Amino acid sequence: MKKIGILTITDYLNYGNRLQNYATQEILKARGFDVVSIANVTISPKEEGFKFLMFRIKNALGKSPATLLRSFQEKLRERQNKEKYVAGQRNKEKSFREFSAKHIAETGYVISPENLPKNLSEEFDYFVVGSDQIWNPNIRYGSSVDFLTFAPVEKRIAFAPSFGVSHIPEKFTDDYRCWLNKMKCISVREDAGADIVKELTGKDVPVLIDPTLMLSEEKWLQVSEKARKKPEKPYIVTYFIGTMSGARKKLIHKLASDNNLDLAMLANLDDIDRYDANPGEFIDYIHFAELVCTDSFHAIIFAIQMKRPFIVFDREGKSVPMSSRIDTLLRKFHFEDRKYSEKKISRDYFEINFEHVDNILKGEIEKVNNYLDAAFN
Repeated sequence: MKKIGILTITDYLNYGNRLQNYATQEILKARGFDVVSIANVTISPKEEGFKFLMFRIKNALGKSPATLLRSFQEKLRERQNKEKYVAGQRNKEKSFREFSAKHIAETGYVISPENLPKNLSEEFDYFVVGSDQIWNPNIRYGSSVDFLTFAPVEKRIAFAPSFGVSHIPEKFTDDYRCWLNKMKCISVREDAGADIVKELTGKDVPVLIDPTLMLSEEKWLQVSEKARKKPEKPYIVTYFIGTMSGARKKLIHKLASDNNLDLAMLANLDDIDRYDANPGEFIDYIHFAELVCTDSFHAIIFAIQMKRPFIVFDREGKSVPMSSRIDTLLRKFHFEDRKYSEKKISRDYFEINFEHVDNILKGEIEKVNNYLDAAFN
């Protein structure tokens, strides 16, 4: 049996990360491979003294006053809630690690650009990088490991990784061009990613759906867990990766109140009892929600998978736009009208038609299978 090593972000605090890792594993296992995820870390480059000060000033000058104000308010709130936040993160990480230990096969070692096992390349027949934002330079700092440079070219396969940005900063473009040109097979997760690859290499590459969409609802329900703190009455579930502003909280609370619904806020310190909900519980919360309010790519995916009404909000409190993958997803499944509009917030958001999804999904799954057939020929 041939062995595959998955290289993706190892994040025990992010629902989408853990669930896409599991999905990629299951897709490859279904093809008869022995699959292991390679635990890894990437360390931010350190800049000291005057150089670091100038970097911080330049970074701040590139932001709008509103963004700077939100950033300051966010840091102030974090400081005020530090004790609660640290305890919440600790409990959340524990529950995520338990989920991973149960459902995802991982290496007993952790690699980094500075710490690569000597025989890593020989340990696996193929290496698959993806999906998640493994090629995002603002998160991964241009790490060569994320492009599998430690392995022979014929072993390097990209399975729907995301750049997370629309443009690669100039200081990374030469490296990205070189590394992309030395991949055996490339696919990406959003249209902007395909544009980046085309610009840097001249190659046209396929845009594939996220691996989480490849698994059926029944498969996902097998790994879901009954949420310990799920409301007894019908509810709205929220999951925001960016800042949840006061105005946004007020709007969602009103939406719940007007429709006689409870509110379950995941990964939110205002709802600390649910802060440590694990990825299996995350699926359960969405599966039974009357409405999903989110700025998260994967929360949208699971709302589509579970056929639950959803509203997509722009992400607040982030200096770098990360909406390309969400825009691609909404266009692909004809859900552009699910983006929040202040003029439209009403009962309309509880009405949604999913009849067209299965046909679109069937074609997209076939596209993924054709790509993987060619990659592992």
